[in-house]
Amino acid sequence: MRAIISTFLLFTLLVSIAGQKTAPPEIKQLQGPQNPRLAFVIHGGAGVITRGSMSAEKEKAYKAKLEEVLLAGYKALQSGKSSLDAVEIAIRMMEDSPLFNAGKGAVFTADGKNELDSSIMNGKTLAAGAVAGLHHVKNPITLARAVMEKSPHVMMVGDGAEKFAKEQNLELVDEKYFWTQERWDALQKILQQEKEKTAIPQPKGTSENFAELPYNKFGTVGAIALDKDGNLAAGTSTGGMTNKKYGRVGDAPIIGAGTYANNDSCAVSGTGWGEFFIRLGVARDICSLMEYRAMPIQNAADMVIHKKLQNLGGDGGIIGLDKFGNIAISFNSEGMYRAYINGEGKPVVEIYKD
Repeated sequence: MRAIISTFLLFTLLVSIAGQKTAPPEIKQLQGPQNPRLAFVIHGGAGVITRGSMSAEKEKAYKAKLEEVLLAGYKALQSGKSSLDAVEIAIRMMEDSPLFNAGKGAVFTADGKNELDSSIMNGKTLAAGAVAGLHHVKNPITLARAVMEKSPHVMMVGDGAEKFAKEQNLELVDEKYFWTQERWDALQKILQQEKEKTAIPQPKGTSENFAELPYNKFGTVGAIALDKDGNLAAGTSTGGMTNKKYGRVGDAPIIGAGTYANNDSCAVSGTGWGEFFIRLGVARDICSLMEYRAMPIQNAADMVIHKKLQNLGGDGGIIGLDKFGNIAISFNSEGMYRAYINGEGKPVVEIYKD
């Protein structure tokens, strides 16, 4: 009798399953390792960016450029280019724009120079390339990729990095190419503030004393991508912090701090107070939380940015992307220039916190 009942129940179950013509909508929407969706996210820096802090014309210019860059990178992915290609294309465009603190729009050091840093990472192989202390390389992100792909090294700095750029026939420019009036004026305001001894007390945990002014905040640019083959990539590029001291290097060229990509977990690009990002290993920490604690990418990003970074006294933000194409954006500053392609394939551009 038990055998007959068991057979009947099994038969009923099979009939019920066979009668389901389609899978539940939520199952159909799930992305898996064999079917990742193309994904692309960029940022143009975080800082004191509030509504009313910039003119309508300038806000329009930022949004237009962010959308242009976003679509260029995404179209590259759609055409079959790799995540590394898309990241480099997007960051080069931002390096060429005076709107951002990278390349053409880089801020000035205390010595009145523009000093550039950048890095890129391949999530498939964990290969990485980074450069720092550049003065003549038009597109630092391209040099970072050359270090990754055409040298046995991960990081090159200063004159040596620029010598390598010459050997790779990359475009070099005169230092005056990077000069912009707005960035120069920002340095002069900070120098005047220091002269008048009105700089705020230093935040806990740092030996530096940076002016708490909107134009001294962070304009680092970055991009992350997931391509048709399921490979992640991340890249970051910056001119550093206004009035930074001689030889200072922030998190942008530090693999694991400002940039990280691993197909097993996520891709991250950061922007913020570099000293804190380095001490916390922000980008790698987010991926580690996913890898070791199975946290969703947004939860991991929020834990690092809103708890660890904030508790230490740092500020800034990140863009993140997991291996399924899920996006995370997290920042504890007043705003962050950011743009992404949403689940419907449409561009989304945002600046403010609210």
